[in-house]
Amino acid sequence: MTNRTLRFSTILFFALAGVFIVDQNIKTLFVDGFRYYTDCIDLILVYNKGVAFSLFAFLAEYLKYIQLTLVSGVLIYTFYLQKLCYAFPVGLLLGGAFSNIYDRFVHEGVVDMVYWHCGFDFAVFNFADVMIDVAVVYILVLQFKQNYCKN
Repeated sequence: MTNRTLRFSTILFFALAGVFIVDQNIKTLFVDGFRYYTDCIDLILVYNKGVAFSLFAFLAEYLKYIQLTLVSGVLIYTFYLQKLCYAFPVGLLLGGAFSNIYDRFVHEGVVDMVYWHCGFDFAVFNFADVMIDVAVVYILVLQFKQNYCKN
């Protein structure tokens, strides 16, 4: 294994593991009973059987295997590219994705907990969802600003 591959793998792994561990610990608090209510944001427990906004909930048991296949494809493609600048954002994305997929196997739905209802009702989401969104924006910036990714 070359030094570049080792560095790429290390960054990706620690970003992935960090997001996974933090997200699962937060979710454990809510599964164990933690709740908090305010005028704008409620911290509650919701099991989402679908994806964003409960889409594709009708796929039920198959959804986790479809997602696992897609996320594994992203991981394989990322290792094929081996661009060091993508290691961190892809690690964030995969950490959130694997955490949510893990929920589907353990809880039969993704554990969501942040409910925004100030001015309008928004979907209930979790830390992994936020990290996935941050990763997508990061990757888009790297795509459109080629000078940020020089390797």
